[in-house]
Amino acid sequence: MVEDDIAYASWRDGGLTILDVKDKTEPKSIVHRNWSPPFGGCTHSALPLHDRDLLIVADEAALNIDREQMKRTWIFDIREKSNPVSIATMPTPSDRDYVKIGGQFGPHNLHENRPGSFRSSTTIFATWQSAGVRVFDIADPYRPAEIGYFVPPQPSAWMEPMRGRAKIRHTADLFVAEDGLMYVTDYDAGLYILQWNGA
Repeated sequence: MVEDDIAYASWRDGGLTILDVKDKTEPKSIVHRNWSPPFGGCTHSALPLHDRDLLIVADEAALNIDREQMKRTWIFDIREKSNPVSIATMPTPSDRDYVKIGGQFGPHNLHENRPGSFRSSTTIFATWQSAGVRVFDIADPYRPAEIGYFVPPQPSAWMEPMRGRAKIRHTADLFVAEDGLMYVTDYDAGLYILQWNGA
């Protein structure tokens, strides 16, 4: 993601890199951060919110939950781009015992606030694989709160089962349109279209 000529790159187990890309032919490193180890890594998505000097970063759950530690979605204070500071993590879904259910339980992707889409610096949309879609309010970035969720039913047919992975829903990507329509994909179950009626 690029905002105000600053690029935020997710490097899987290499963590996060922030780059100055004002000169597109010669990107310059501002800072590199890697919290793996001790955390599980697999940094997947970074969403800058420059109007609030915040950065949301999701670490992807890449394996079944019994084979890796719980992954997190982090909130960073980026007032000083060369020194991003983690100030909070999004709540872990707790409406069901997803660890007991098994499969890939953890963050995957964030709605990216692209031009022409739903844009907010306080409402964050995320996919959580076996836990479906999650919506968070970060009006207070030190105390993020879950304000909505949708957990699809288990797929009735498996179009592309992944070897060694539990057969369970796998909510993967999402896009939220300006009118609040949410387009949500599952690796096996296809596309869901939801309507966000919140703030």
